[in-house]
Amino acid sequence: MAHQNGSDGKHDESQMTTTSGRPVGDNQNSITAGPRGAVLMEDYLLFEKMAHFNRERIPERVVHAKGSGAFGTFTVTNDISKYTSAKLFNQIGKKTEVLARFSTVAGEKGSADTGRDPRGFAVKFYTEEGNWDMVGNNTPIFFVRDPLKFSDFIHSQKRDPKTNLRSSTMMWDFWSLSPESLHQVTTLMSDRGTPDGYRHMHGFSSHTFSLLNVDNERFYVKWHFKTMQGIKNLTAEQAERLAGEDPDYAQRDLFTAIERGDFPKWRVCVQIMPETDAEMYHIHPFDLTKVWPHKDYPLQEVGIMELNRNPKNYFAEIEQGAFSPVNIVPGMGYSPDKMLQGRLISYPDAHRYRLGVNYDSLPVNRARCPIHTYHRDGSMRFDENGGETPNYEPNSFGGPKEDRRFVESPYAISGDAGRYDHREGNDDYQQAGDLFRRLSPTDKDHLIHNIALAMKGVPECIIKLQVTHFAKADPEYGSRVAEAVGVALEATTTA
Repeated sequence: MAHQNGSDGKHDESQMTTTSGRPVGDNQNSITAGPRGAVLMEDYLLFEKMAHFNRERIPERVVHAKGSGAFGTFTVTNDISKYTSAKLFNQIGKKTEVLARFSTVAGEKGSADTGRDPRGFAVKFYTEEGNWDMVGNNTPIFFVRDPLKFSDFIHSQKRDPKTNLRSSTMMWDFWSLSPESLHQVTTLMSDRGTPDGYRHMHGFSSHTFSLLNVDNERFYVKWHFKTMQGIKNLTAEQAERLAGEDPDYAQRDLFTAIERGDFPKWRVCVQIMPETDAEMYHIHPFDLTKVWPHKDYPLQEVGIMELNRNPKNYFAEIEQGAFSPVNIVPGMGYSPDKMLQGRLISYPDAHRYRLGVNYDSLPVNRARCPIHTYHRDGSMRFDENGGETPNYEPNSFGGPKEDRRFVESPYAISGDAGRYDHREGNDDYQQAGDLFRRLSPTDKDHLIHNIALAMKGVPECIIKLQVTHFAKADPEYGSRVAEAVGVALEATTTA
């Protein structure tokens, strides 16, 4: 009788499998309802990869390990009640307490603050209806659009399993084989990849979320936090110097600014897309590698976020702070964004592993409104654990009950369950080229210089493939990188 993995019964080491030995037929695309999502829970491979990835480090965060944070307030400045019924926005001048955490992504806790890396930008709003966590980055886009590829991407940015060193070859190898990363790579390799501390950078939800008004009308939304201190970035040389002189530069800058009363502020804005636009818009609105052009969906100011209080104890209030895109309030919702749907599973799972199943009961994470659940027991349960009240529902003894007013509003999805090629018919070059063309001559010079520095020691075959992506985005982009790294553009574009 023939064996599935070879007629001689021996294991084929070239065949990827799950941890139980099941052969993997597609490691590029999640199982979704149609090509636009949503992701289905039956995707055993996606959940296995995410669950294993969340448990790879003890005990620091797998990503965003080194961060800084502070408390402050969000103040409403404009009425957006036609888009959302969320109570934190229901009155101009209304204030809501917030906790913000900023971080590097790939570096460990002891790494330098000024490394070339995206920056995490997370804000916890302690609202009267529960916590809303805006968990984003300082860039409006990301390297991948399918959550199945997230752990692969992060592995390429971390340490080589043999040398335990960061590897430029690993990074560029993954990027060159993943053209959807080009938009974010262009941002990362510009001076935006080395912001001058945390006060001088924007923040973005990156993902598409939903807002729902009192009539249950849905609007898709992207959140923008625009620094009121002005954008300031470091050159590669400045960032490298500071990494040696003051590896905690961004932490020191944020903390000392607040201590001296120089409270940083961000203008909180939204881009709003009516639900009916989503199916017809020429750009896939739920693709994390794409932006919505402001000429089509202009920014609308919502309020001002000010950070005005440093934590009293970093570990208790920042290191134990847990942010999750799952945390929204009535008047908000999700979207079919594949990466978002993966994060809705992955983030709470990571917190349960790192902090324990009762992480939401820690003071810094606990909602300021009344909480009534049937959760009991688990490690580090430090309250009354529900006392003598029932731990099941329904019950006949007065326990909390569901309220049908808060049933999630449905949104339409369609399509057959399957693994759809997320690159098919997707233009991964136009927006990256648009970004390059918007750069000033000086910014272009810095971008090319930074790419050349980052490609030192990378095998030529990988460099050539990556240069073809730059050239497809913009001919000048490709030719200037080719010249800077010493490869022939003609050979790369005809290969």
